[in-house]
Amino acid sequence: MAKIFKEFREFAVKGNVVDMAVGIIIGSAFTLIVQSLVADVMNPLIGLLVGGIDFSNLFIVLRQGVTEGPYATLGEAQAAGAVTLNIGLFINAVVSFAIVALVVFLLVRTINRLKREEALAPASPIEEPCPYCLMIIPIKATRCGHCTATLPGGVVEHQAES
Repeated sequence: MAKIFKEFREFAVKGNVVDMAVGIIIGSAFTLIVQSLVADVMNPLIGLLVGGIDFSNLFIVLRQGVTEGPYATLGEAQAAGAVTLNIGLFINAVVSFAIVALVVFLLVRTINRLKREEALAPASPIEEPCPYCLMIIPIKATRCGHCTATLPGGVVEHQAES
């Protein structure tokens, strides 16, 4: 049992697992924000544009409940036991998905752009040619390993003297 616990602990503290856990937690919190954005901001605006329709109460009754309709809200229909096709809730889910997909796309696009810029950035040189024999030597060298010329202070300082 101790061996299994040790293996699990090693697995759980690996960087990728911790990163994934943080991502899931942030994703859950982000989902709540997106749901609120859709339900509290987007749907009222869309409802105004299409004549005041409240998407959360857009449904079709497939079978009447114990109390016969018409039902003013989805909640009334469900309380009566009616079987409903919840078109408005589906529209909310589609809008939520579209927003999350757009944000994830923009995030991945930004990360990929940063990685490309990092890969294209020139690295500081660590080698340069010897000013005497032109063989490549470390930039901090004080003596050329090929022609044995003395390079006080390294190649850069020596070239400044020339």
